[in-house]
Amino acid sequence: MSEYLVYNGAFHKNDTPLIGADNRGLRYGDGLFETIKYSKGKLQLANWHFERLFSGLQLLEFILPPRFTAAHLAEQVEALCKKNKQVNARIRINVFRGNGGLYDVENHTPNCIIQSWPLEDADFHLNENGLETGIYQSARKTMDGFANCKSNNYLPYTMAALHVKKQRWNDAFLLNTAGRICDATIANVFMIKNKIIYTAPLLEGCIAGVMRRFLLENLPERGFAVEEQIITETDLLGADEVFLTNAIKGIRWVSHCHDANYTNHLTTSIFDKLLKK
Repeated sequence: MSEYLVYNGAFHKNDTPLIGADNRGLRYGDGLFETIKYSKGKLQLANWHFERLFSGLQLLEFILPPRFTAAHLAEQVEALCKKNKQVNARIRINVFRGNGGLYDVENHTPNCIIQSWPLEDADFHLNENGLETGIYQSARKTMDGFANCKSNNYLPYTMAALHVKKQRWNDAFLLNTAGRICDATIANVFMIKNKIIYTAPLLEGCIAGVMRRFLLENLPERGFAVEEQIITETDLLGADEVFLTNAIKGIRWVSHCHDANYTNHLTTSIFDKLLKK
């Protein structure tokens, strides 16, 4: 556990109370967060993470002070990891609006909490045992203009994660309002059928994942066929392989979804060519 966090540019003990009952982030989930891998003293894919964060802040109509920049946030992350004596860490940047009711917000200036948790090994490793998964049916992810953001309003994913624990799965797939596969609790979804790699387009409501973006840009250069295409439950259950992606774990392959069984032959090749080093 880390000893310190950063709140609005200042160090605090990790257990310091920081916000009150009137905070809009607490009341309404009014804000965004970003999870970044800090590996061997360096933020990984930092430009894309900050691009997503600041695009989301603009979409949510925050008013940013001059010093609230990607470079300044990166400096604070570096300082925090140094203070916590971490070379490898999982970083969470949480940005939220301050106090106020639904119609009477005090201001639109961002508040920011930066936390870090140590990682024993910052390299990517493909899981030896495939993930046990299922499809979570009790929530439907919207496909509106806010769907691709990593919003603090994370209820579909938190409830899906609770369901995963009850079912003793490793993860669960979420559906969008059209009843199609959107993403997983903490990951984007890729499936493979007849050696073609598919992932849902952003219009389907999935999070605009940084590792998803990395794979879409790099897979064709390594000779893999990849397409953005809607994925139905039938498609998923009939796939040859399925894998999940996020910035911390990279790629994790799925062995089962309900009664469907998957291999990991092409997934292993993808990992070896793009993430192993």
